[in-house]
Parts: sequence; C-alpha cells; structure tokens
Amino acid sequence: MIYRLGDLTIDTGRQQVSRGIERVALPKLSYDLLLALVRAAPNVVSLDELMRLVWAGLIVSPETVSQRVKLLRDALEDDPRVPRYIGGLRGRGYHIVGAVEEIGDHPDTAPPTPISDSESDSVLPAPAIGPVRIAICVLPFTNMSGNPEQEIFCDGFSQDIIIELARWRLLEVRSRLASFKYRGTVIPIARIARELNVRFVVEGSVRRLGDRIRITVQLIDATTGQQVWGDRYDRDAAEIFAVQDEVAQKIVSTLVGRVQATDADRARRKRPSSLEAYECVLRGNALPWDDRASAAEATQLFEKAIQIDPGYGMAYGLLATMRVDAWENQTGDSTAYLDEAYKLARRAVELDDSESTCHSLLAQVYLYRRAFEPALQHIRRAVELNPNNQWNLADMAYVLGYAGEAEEALAWSARAKEVDPYFDPPWFWRQKGRSYVVLGRYQEALTMFERIPLRTYYDAAYMAACHARLGNSDRARALVGECLESRPNFSIRRLLVTEPFKLSSDAENLAQSLRLAGLPE
Repeated sequence: MIYRLGDLTIDTGRQQVSRGIERVALPKLSYDLLLALVRAAPNVVSLDELMRLVWAGLIVSPETVSQRVKLLRDALEDDPRVPRYIGGLRGRGYHIVGAVEEIGDHPDTAPPTPISDSESDSVLPAPAIGPVRIAICVLPFTNMSGNPEQEIFCDGFSQDIIIELARWRLLEVRSRLASFKYRGTVIPIARIARELNVRFVVEGSVRRLGDRIRITVQLIDATTGQQVWGDRYDRDAAEIFAVQDEVAQKIVSTLVGRVQATDADRARRKRPSSLEAYECVLRGNALPWDDRASAAEATQLFEKAIQIDPGYGMAYGLLATMRVDAWENQTGDSTAYLDEAYKLARRAVELDDSESTCHSLLAQVYLYRRAFEPALQHIRRAVELNPNNQWNLADMAYVLGYAGEAEEALAWSARAKEVDPYFDPPWFWRQKGRSYVVLGRYQEALTMFERIPLRTYYDAAYMAACHARLGNSDRARALVGECLESRPNFSIRRLLVTEPFKLSSDAENLAQSLRLAGLPE
C-alpha cells in the first residue's frame, strides 16, 4: 500500500518514506510510528496504543514515545508548534494533522531495500495495524406516514443510526450534513456513492401509525448495486431505540464478516425511556439557536424533555448549553446561569457517561468557568468515545482555541471538515474566525465570520475589530454601529468576561482590537 500525506509518500511495499524524489531515511521505530499514525488517521492514537503497536511486547514509558515522536518530527522537518504532519494532545496521544490519501498497492513486488543506521540494520516489515476503514453513508429515511410533521422523527431515526455506526472504528461514516442533501432525490445509489466517496449505502423508510412504527432498511454495496442485508421491523413506537441498536449492530456485523475483520464492542449510549422526551430533544436541536426566539423555544423543549424523562442525559447537556447562552446574553454579571449550566452538564455525564456529546458539553461549561484542565479532559474523552464524529472534532477546536492552542485548534477544525466536507454550523465558522484573530490573521478571520448566515452582535464586534486592524476604518465603524444596534449595552469589559481565554495576552489583544474599532469600554 502507498499512502500520501502532503508532500510525503509512504510506500509500505518498499518500507520507505520519500519527499518528492528524495528519500527520508528513518530508523525502524520511527517508520513504524509514522505508519501507525497514518493508518489510524484522522483518529488520535493514545500513548498506550502506540506502545502496543510500535513497541509490541516491550515495556516502555510515555516519555519514550514522546522522544520517538520528537525524533520523527526532526527527521520530517515538522515543527510541533505549526505541525504539517503530526499533531499531539499533551498526555493523551498523537494524530496526523493533514489528509491521508491511499494511492493503492505498488506494482513493483521487489523486496524492500534495507535502511541502515545506528539503531537497526534494516526496516523490517511493519506490523499490521488494524483493518482498513470502510466508508459508508446513511441516507435520510423516507417518511411514509403521509404526515409532514413526522419528517423530523424520520430524520432523528436516521441521525441516530449515523451516530451509532460512527462509534465503530472499522467504519468511516459520512455525516447527516453530507447525506441529507439527497433527501427526496431520485439520484442513483451508484452516483451518490461516488459523490460521497463511500462503498456502502444505508437507506430505508419509516411509517408511523399511532403507537406503531414500521421500519424498512437495507444495506447496499454500491460497487455492485446489490443488497447486502435488509429487514423490516413492525414494533411499538416506544421500541424505536431498540430497533436503532439492532439495525446498527446488523450493519456492523454484516460488514465485519464481509471484510473478515473484528472490532471491540463500543459502549452503548443510555437510551431515553420516553419517546416523547426524545422528540422534544429532536425538535429543540433542530432549531437555529442564534435566533433568540428559537433559542427560547429550544430551552423550553429541553426542559420539557427532562420533566418527562428525568434520566435523559442528553437533555440535561443541551439544556446546560442553553443556560450558558443565557449567561452570555444577560445584561448583568450574575453567574447564576453559568452555575446552573455546570450542575446540568455534570448531571448529563452522571446519567450517560458513554455519550460523547455529554462529555463535550461538560467540557465547554468547564471552559467558561475557566477550568481548563477538566475542560480538556472531557473533550478528549468525547473524542475517545466517538473519534469519527465531526461535531466532537470541531468541539475540540473550540476548546483549544480558548486554551491558548489556536494553531492546534485550526488543525482540529480541518480534521472535522475532512471527516465531513459539508459540516458548516454557524458556531464552527465563528470558532475558526476567533482562532485566526488570536493568531493575528485578520483577513482569514473575516473570511470565516462572513460565512455565518445570521450575524449576531458578537460576530459584528469581532469583524469590526478585524477591519480596524486591517486599516478599514469605514467598514469597522459600520460594523460597530451594527453591533450596538443589536446590543445597545455592549461593552468590551462584558465581552471579555464571557470570552474564556486562558492566556491574558489573547484577551488583551482582542480588547485592543475592539478599542481600535471604536467599541465602548
């Protein structure tokens, strides 16, 4: 197999790495380490896993791994502060920053050429490091109920299948944003598979009649157009969560058998006990939270979900996010909303420790409380639980951007877009723009903020600051006016209270930029 990473080529047939026509001489351990990271991309590989893969059978310390990574970076001329190839999460592991392209098998079957150095006489064949991941997408299930209001129920079912499949490292699952654009189309499966670069496609339908649901689902091999597996479920509506689990398990087990690979069982999310609570969360999550009226409606829906099902962890986590939003948009300095958000987010994780989103939401609450270590701990746990979820990857960027790691934040944002090229919620562009501001790259920051469809006072303030730094005084004044019209009581002091920058230099740089634009202290 040949892999391409930026300007590097990793040829496993010849056991060598090259940059253009120039060969990069690597000792055996460095080569094995690079190959382990490349084959796992874009996932983070923990220190324990690297020890197992690269130092099989040997007892080594985390410091040994870190030293080997340093030697590998030196050989590749990779600056850890602005990595082109290898990024790291302190104390957790390492990952490939750029996109890895699989070129295929090398036609030349000649034996590999040895590489001699002080550490080993030759690079031995690298150990097999996990199965090749299988690309799959889930199309939106068709609403067969004849009731347009059931559309969101069908979407929720499809999205939950996506989430369950993404928990398996064997699978590379396209997100809802990627596959749902095909809703209601008559495009052939083969074309959809080509456009999304997947081999397998899941499609189906949902018919809901009172307390009964009928679900049909099939797994299609797009290379042949043949159905690999299919089934029909006639169940009580309250059994929908069991059906979701069964469908995901059937798909995974079918594909596992098909490619003759195995994977450890993934932790299950704790399912809500009430279908009504689940539907409240679906409706609240589908609303545009940047709109104040929609945010208020979403808050009420999450509160209702908790009233109906007090054991529903996800509802607590989402309500915590709405409390943070209320804290950010209040006029005074009370921390009551933030304190409540903390309690709700903690409760979410207590109720559903295996749900990655609950950990991600708790990480963000810790961030706003300026508790950076637990924030990083929980966002890392979120990625560990669901490493193929682009929301988790983008949330990691969100946390790192405030925690003084803006370059690393941009790398995680890039990974989220690699997993899902169609991923573009407003907050994603907002956090990218903020990271560019921290780095003093104001024109790039503006490009990010301009991609937000519904501009808030917050966005206008940041954009005014960028234009002021770039010398565009007229545009800066216009955006200041827009900010103050939307939020007459805006002040730099209040914004800095809600912007949880770990580094005082990042906060002061933003304050100076806002003053330069003419925003009030």
